[in-house]
Amino acid sequence: MEPRFSNTLKPESSRETGDRLCNFLLASGAARGVILNGTRMIQEMGSSHVLGILETMVLGRAYLGTALMAADLKGRDRIVVKIDCSGPVRGLVAEANAFGEVRGYLKRIPIPVNGPLEDFDLAPFFGEGILSVTRYLQNAKHPFTGQVGLKYGNIALDLANYYLESEQIPTAFNLGIKLNRQGEVTGAGGLLLQTMPDTSDSMAADLEERVSHLPSLGVFFSQSHNPRDLVEEVFESYSPQYLVERHIEFRCHCNRERLRVLLTLMDINELKDILETGPFPLEVRCHYCGTVYRFSEVEIRRIYGMRNPDN
Repeated sequence: MEPRFSNTLKPESSRETGDRLCNFLLASGAARGVILNGTRMIQEMGSSHVLGILETMVLGRAYLGTALMAADLKGRDRIVVKIDCSGPVRGLVAEANAFGEVRGYLKRIPIPVNGPLEDFDLAPFFGEGILSVTRYLQNAKHPFTGQVGLKYGNIALDLANYYLESEQIPTAFNLGIKLNRQGEVTGAGGLLLQTMPDTSDSMAADLEERVSHLPSLGVFFSQSHNPRDLVEEVFESYSPQYLVERHIEFRCHCNRERLRVLLTLMDINELKDILETGPFPLEVRCHYCGTVYRFSEVEIRRIYGMRNPDN
């Protein structure tokens, strides 16, 4: 069996008390939704990558959106969301799998800011760009990638636009993160809602209205840990039916041996330059989770010797 993102296990108590994602139906299947409390996931993401407020908002929303999109994955399926853009963000990658594991990174940390942030409108930090979604399905011979141009510079709106343009599915996303005055994440969550082809126009309009007037999910999940509480509060009249509920978390598969293998694949001249200029220990950081692995001069010399046996 192919490994998950991680080959280490967190305590089971963490899995029992951590973040949850729940699939649900409304009005006997006229609409489907996914609700997620991702507070701990975003806290751990920010801590691992050592992110500031702006970086937490950008990458955190990508984590939440990707986790929601992965809610129907099975087996070894996984999904990767990428943004490449002209603005200061430059781009990001977020990945989630069927085990409920999410990881990802920003292409630029810190994101340059010319002045104090007056609000959390992130559109100016994205500029023009492309959003791509790649699905790696266990039983498919090749991955499938769809892409759309960035239209809003807002991850929730751009993901909804992806579903509408690429898959012709009317979809709404709501992604929220609350931070305290110290810049610490106190609540984070997301909602995905899709209407089916036979959904009446009046129901679709009503659901759109309800989603647009949702309370901040960051604020909501700073006060409640149960995703079903929000569904009952907002969609009770549509008789919610709850389906699969799963654990969701920030987790990566990197380890020291994987990074060592990557070093052996480096250009021989780059390895030689590292040996000549140092410094040591050489620090190699995993893009996906921020973990730093250190390699001594002896280890690098051994790798170089394997690549250059005449040395």
